[in-house]
Amino acid sequence: MALRFFIKQWLMPPGILIVLLLAAWWLRLRHPRLALGCFCLGLGGLLLMSLPLVVEQAARRLETEPALTAGDWASLATRADAIVVLGAGRERGDPAWGGADQPSYMALERMRYAAALAKASGLPVLTSGGLHYATPPSEGQLMADGLQQDFGVTVKWKEQASRTTWENAEMSAALLLPQDVRRVVVVTQAWHMQRARWSFERAGFEVVTAPVGFLGRDHARPFAGLIPESRAVWQNAQLLNEAVGLVGYRVFY
Repeated sequence: MALRFFIKQWLMPPGILIVLLLAAWWLRLRHPRLALGCFCLGLGGLLLMSLPLVVEQAARRLETEPALTAGDWASLATRADAIVVLGAGRERGDPAWGGADQPSYMALERMRYAAALAKASGLPVLTSGGLHYATPPSEGQLMADGLQQDFGVTVKWKEQASRTTWENAEMSAALLLPQDVRRVVVVTQAWHMQRARWSFERAGFEVVTAPVGFLGRDHARPFAGLIPESRAVWQNAQLLNEAVGLVGYRVFY
């Protein structure tokens, strides 16, 4: 698992872009043209990844599922049997909470939306997410605890072994399908919803998509979003990882 993480981080931006810049420096004397190409690719890639405008345009191509409307909220109880919230990592040992691990900010965004949907519809909730950092508690447990303590929503099922979106779907199916729960509202980031829906439908579910955290909207930045920002690097890395995941899932699953 650690080796896979190491390889992935250097094959995906910004890791691969740093490798290109290092290669440019290494090749600068013996192969100046190749070095120039590596330098332009590395620096150009870093520049593009740092632009909010690129985040907005890339997200629009991934965020194909529309947001739920107020009318959709009211009808969820007739369209689905349960709400499934997908994990999104965790933050380790926050001193503000007595050293306890906490859901990541993306997980909190999903939890908040799932709690609102659960209260509006009365549907039961499943949290899905395994061991992040290979140590307990699981993402599923952290989200269940947070939904109860912070939002007053009791979680009925906890899936605590999945490591990928595909496993989110398969392991949720193992819990829900035997109980004749076949129609689910899936809550995840808008840019992740294509892959989530694809996975859950192939696991045997009818899916109502409930995307949250849209990035493909007006970025509201000055200078048309053409000024580099550190946050945009992280967001573009997430979007690129998602695009690669969409292709990879169709090849391997």
